[in-house]
Amino acid sequence: MKVLTVNVGRPRAVGYTDAPGGATGMDKRPVDGPVAVRDPGLKGVGGSGVVGDAVCDLRHHGGSDQAVYAYAREDLDFWERELGRPLANGGFGENLTTSGADLNGTKIGERWRIGPDLVLEATSGRIPCRTFAGFLGEKGWVRRFTRQGVTGAYFRVVVPGEIRAGDAIEIVHRPDHDVTVALAFRAVTTERELLPRVLAAGEALHAEGLRIAREYVAKYGDGRAGADTADVLQAVSDT
Repeated sequence: MKVLTVNVGRPRAVGYTDAPGGATGMDKRPVDGPVAVRDPGLKGVGGSGVVGDAVCDLRHHGGSDQAVYAYAREDLDFWERELGRPLANGGFGENLTTSGADLNGTKIGERWRIGPDLVLEATSGRIPCRTFAGFLGEKGWVRRFTRQGVTGAYFRVVVPGEIRAGDAIEIVHRPDHDVTVALAFRAVTTERELLPRVLAAGEALHAEGLRIAREYVAKYGDGRAGADTADVLQAVSDT
């Protein structure tokens, strides 16, 4: 497993986002040389963990639990075939385009060492938003991406460091629970009956996902669905 490219985005004014200021950093491009990665701080205050990368809407993006977003080149290739057009590295707004990594099968709490020092910990999958749909220009994209469930993974920064294209990815810790990025994503979107299962990942979960799971169990401890698919997809399309 390795990093193919490290990608950063600059603020760009667009007409398809409701972010304050009307700008987005979604258009990420590969950069040369080492790039510093560190914990950006709390959501709502901190942006990207990748130095030089813009997060323009701190309401929904950035912060410690979404410090670094990774997407597999193999999954971009899948979407190229589905959409019938090329997708460059960084084309889904990911900070890291990887090769040989099963990001959807990555476990919540799994830790990766990249380069000599950096250690990342998986927290969640990516919930699609209107800015993502507008950037791609694909009608019905939020629902389509959600139903496919090929989400990529968000990571928090455990140990800061520098990374560059070509760095190897080493799994240095893999939890003994069965909560993968894909399962946690389905639980908070289309299959809420899975929410009790994701609690096995504990505090490693993205804080918002953990809150949702705990609230669900408190209200529907018998496993009944707390919301149907249509309700959930409407909710994610409004983020």
